Amino acid sequence: MSVPTMNWSYPTAIKFGAGRIKELADHCKAAGIARPLLVTDKALASLPITAAALDILDAAGLGRAVFSEVDPNPNEANMASGIAAYKAGGHDGVICFGGGSALDLGKMIALMADQDAALSVWDLEDIGDWWTRADSSKIAPIVAVPTTAGTGSEVGRAGVLTNSATHKKKIIFHPKLLPVVTICDPELTVGMPAFITAGTGMDALAHCLEAYCSPFYHPMSQGIALEGMRLVFENLPRAYANPTDLEARAHMMSAAAMGAVAFQKGLGAIHSLSHPIGAVYNTHHGTTNAVVMPMVLDFNRSAIEDRITRAAAYLGIAGGFDGFRARIISLRSELSIPESLSEMGVEASRLDELTEMALEDPSCGGNPIEMTRENTRALFEACL
Repeated sequence: MSVPTMNWSYPTAIKFGAGRIKELADHCKAAGIARPLLVTDKALASLPITAAALDILDAAGLGRAVFSEVDPNPNEANMASGIAAYKAGGHDGVICFGGGSALDLGKMIALMADQDAALSVWDLEDIGDWWTRADSSKIAPIVAVPTTAGTGSEVGRAGVLTNSATHKKKIIFHPKLLPVVTICDPELTVGMPAFITAGTGMDALAHCLEAYCSPFYHPMSQGIALEGMRLVFENLPRAYANPTDLEARAHMMSAAAMGAVAFQKGLGAIHSLSHPIGAVYNTHHGTTNAVVMPMVLDFNRSAIEDRITRAAAYLGIAGGFDGFRARIISLRSELSIPESLSEMGVEASRLDELTEMALEDPSCGGNPIEMTRENTRALFEACL
């Protein structure tokens, strides 16, 4: 092979372990944050784990400011409200506390709160060097505390924001969106509802699987993706069946971070389909990924069969590609994942619109098979 030229980047300081939320105030102070705004979602805002985190901050003299107007698929209106709260409170940093929605919106608030008013968040979409349009010195420090095990946004340099006018999800990128420190405390995930455990866990699997199948050269991500898949297959059923299984929860938290690190190598059709579906129908992202996963495997089979066969052997799954696909189907069944997009409310009448949106999504560029208007619409039909 010819020697490729690539740019690689790996994540931040991760404080991993049960009970490490107790260190939250210390890490804020180390990051130079004296007046943090804790950004979380509406459901989490009233739960004991959030109150406990705020107690830790309050006891250290950092206050207990919260912003929780975060939609499941956050948009620019949520961001504007969060920025208003950030400025009104005189805050100097953001704690992103929750699942992917809270993590992504918290990053957007930290990114945009102090930028020049003429700069739109859409000017920072993950295209070329658009990120250089932002003033890096005006991006607030971020501390990430995931309470789900799926998105991996806690170790990423981007966030997903839905344009409420166009119903399109956009990936907003800047290197300084990488949290200064991430606290991965599996005790925080114990109270997740079963369907969130399932959906977020399948999101982690989708990240690992698509990174592993991506045609781009990144051996480090390749290895991380493979081991991440093993952790999901072995531990997601355990965490789903027994929510208090802290060991399984910890392994899933690792798998989530690993998936987000691995997908530097690329994503693909799973995400390019699920992003527009989530934007239009407000579906849960990880659950949508799980629904389309077997059909995308079929779509890409000619390009990935040998690679999946090798993965199946490592994972202890008999039957090569077909065995791997059967394991995905079995796992979806164990987790009560819908079998089709129709069950999620997706309508055939909107497939042309969804197809166009999928082809505009940056994830499709990492798919092993080139996505065209014709084959992408056929893939959507197969998912129905």
